[in-house]
Amino acid sequence: MITIYHNPRCSKSRAAIDLITNTFNVANEPIEIVEYLKHPLSSAQLKTLNAMLGCPVREMLRTSESVYQELNLDRTDLSDDQLYEAIEKHPILMQRPVVVRNGRAVIGRPTENAKSLFI
Repeated sequence: MITIYHNPRCSKSRAAIDLITNTFNVANEPIEIVEYLKHPLSSAQLKTLNAMLGCPVREMLRTSESVYQELNLDRTDLSDDQLYEAIEKHPILMQRPVVVRNGRAVIGRPTENAKSLFI
């Protein structure tokens, strides 16, 4: 199963779905597309996703979003739990797309990052 955390308004997210569907998914595995703005992830789900990404929580954040500045999320004294909570409450903060396959995940920016899950 391939899971793609997707924002349909994002061109990179749409491009990642196209690339995975038409190029990388040669085994024709089932794909679950999760519109995370409609179905936000809980803090626990975000922690699990972050463990699969293997990166600092901050790399999951979209720093260009206005809510990032409004919440002062650039503060270095914020804990990981506080950052997970911010993403849970404001899912627009999550990088997109995020592609998950076989217990591993990548942020699909650039979209070619998804290829590493299929090698």
